[in-house]
Amino acid sequence: MEQKRDYYEILGIARDADVKAIKDAFRRLALKYHPDRNKDPGAEERFKEIAEAYGILSDPRRRANYDARGHVGVSGVAPEDLFGGIDLDEVLGGLGFDFGHELFARLFGRRRPDRQRGADIEVTLEVPLERIVSGGDEIVRFERIRPCESCDGTGARAGTAPRRCESCGGTGEVTRESQRGSMNIRQISTCPDCDGHGRVIDTPCPQCAGRGQTPRSEQLKLTVPKGLEDGAALRIPGHATAPAASGGRPGDLFVRVHTAPDRRFARKGAGLWRTETIEIPDAVLGTHLLVPTLSGTADTVVPPGTQPDTVLRLRGEGLPRFGSDVRGDLLVRVRIHVPEHVTGRARALYEELRAASQVQEAGRSRKAKRTQKA
Repeated sequence: MEQKRDYYEILGIARDADVKAIKDAFRRLALKYHPDRNKDPGAEERFKEIAEAYGILSDPRRRANYDARGHVGVSGVAPEDLFGGIDLDEVLGGLGFDFGHELFARLFGRRRPDRQRGADIEVTLEVPLERIVSGGDEIVRFERIRPCESCDGTGARAGTAPRRCESCGGTGEVTRESQRGSMNIRQISTCPDCDGHGRVIDTPCPQCAGRGQTPRSEQLKLTVPKGLEDGAALRIPGHATAPAASGGRPGDLFVRVHTAPDRRFARKGAGLWRTETIEIPDAVLGTHLLVPTLSGTADTVVPPGTQPDTVLRLRGEGLPRFGSDVRGDLLVRVRIHVPEHVTGRARALYEELRAASQVQEAGRSRKAKRTQKA
């Protein structure tokens, strides 16, 4: 069996680290390896490893057991015990991602024994590069299932109420027993009279046709964090589908944010890329380019002798890195335009240039031969 890594090593902290250092390390690494922002192979497993290390070291009793006996001292700790008493919203809140208990339930297979929960919804939002630079509010439009306003979610016409199903006694299930020899067979199935709801609606609500729910178009204001990575998902709790059963809570809305296409730049992480094309004389002799940036233009030097596909770097003219004020770079790939047809004076100059180049190359060859003989 593969030996587990040391928890202090996983978080990158000293063995005498205090509570704040443990929390800061967990917050930093959880942000780096969160499954919604890190798509590298193994990132999710790394996130789970980090979460487990924090669950052990953040609890004084478990940490003492681990310090005394290593992994054997905490071998019986289940995910429910690790994260049940931790306020994850307090530790990891404010970062815009799904850091709450639902994420840990998904990763560690833990199911919360609470009331029925509605389904989650995922929508896509495109934002311009300028929004990634500054952060700020965007309007998200989506459709979700909500309790019917006409019947308050009961499914029955206003002024009436559903009645308990007599066939199943309100359980939604019917039981049939039979005897086969010495064996007693019990069969439990969905009640056919109420379709498993445990109640019967004699007069359905005309607005929702007795379903108790209706689709509704909504919009809300979402804060996009500065430097948010392309494709990252932001979670808005309780803004998705309402549960079919009364008393449950709605699912969560996940907004996957993508950078809108931009004619000026292509985004790669915190870096921006742009292609500029120059003429052959400018590549040979050097020139200046006025390169557009997110804040205006930048006078960029193209050095003499620039080769095709040379990349010029404009430091700090890219996007902010998420969670930091440090900005990436704008990288300009230089392409060289080779004319397909030249005539007249231009052709004569190119022929003159070729002749001069041949003379220069012959001179270099003679010099190289003399050097070899010497």
